[in-house]
Amino acid sequence: MRALRSFLADKSGATAIEYGLIAAIMSVALIGGYGAFTGSLDNVFAKITAAINTAGK
Repeated sequence: MRALRSFLADKSGATAIEYGLIAAIMSVALIGGYGAFTGSLDNVFAKITAAINTAGK
């Protein structure tokens, strides 16, 4: 029973776990943002290409 209480009271790895969770959440957010950013960037380049092609005629 003492071992269980000692284990539950031990906080030595809590900070590392918190930093790991923060890094994981940031990674998911960056990956999601990257997908949205590349989609809008493709639209911008498509508009530029269309404008250049129209101006060249």
